[in-house]
Amino acid sequence: MALARVNRVTMMVELTASIAHEVNQPLAAVVANAEACLRWLDRETPDLAAARRSVKWVIDDGNRAGEVIRRVRALANKSDIEKVPLDVNDVVREVIALVQRELTSHQVSLQMELAPALPMTLGDRVQLQQVMINLVMNGIEAMQSTTDRPRELVIRSRQDETRQVIVSVTDCGVGISPEDADRLFNVFFTTKSSGMGMGLSICRSIVEAHGGRLSASGNEGPGATFQFVLPVHRGDAS
Repeated sequence: MALARVNRVTMMVELTASIAHEVNQPLAAVVANAEACLRWLDRETPDLAAARRSVKWVIDDGNRAGEVIRRVRALANKSDIEKVPLDVNDVVREVIALVQRELTSHQVSLQMELAPALPMTLGDRVQLQQVMINLVMNGIEAMQSTTDRPRELVIRSRQDETRQVIVSVTDCGVGISPEDADRLFNVFFTTKSSGMGMGLSICRSIVEAHGGRLSASGNEGPGATFQFVLPVHRGDAS
């Protein structure tokens, strides 16, 4: 009993540290963009267009922090999941709008190959957005050290032979070894020097809560591919 309690407390401490790490990133961006806004306003001739842009970024980053909290709360309380029929392609497009600034700042070109007329899936839009954001940001980070080839990210959607919906994110970065391909989803396992090892574990939990599965594999060439499969909404199945 005492050992179980110690393990539980240890897990909570590590989880709290991980959540703090995830929330701290958008909060740091909020502060940086707010300070930039003040600098634009403090000019002899205030640059109102630049100030408005900074304020918009503050709002975006504040929403990102809020979504992290909501995601963790939903995982802690399954009843918080709000599943509705949705088009996965719409989720992908919404996420690209959210991460466009990161793609631009890291000089990453994006290619989207989205299959038309995909069947609807039943899911929580915010949670699936978080999965996509995490996979896209992982791809961007995997290409940070890439200098001998263009940094390209490819997002694809399609149906498989059983009409399940498949979404994949492919980068051309450092890649992953076969032995790490599945361990990436273990809690607290990370290949990043500053990572807490929670992002992909949470992503897998979200996908599995939707009746799907999330996997990773190395490419034949440079980079890696992360893919998740979701069942079709029964009301949309033929």
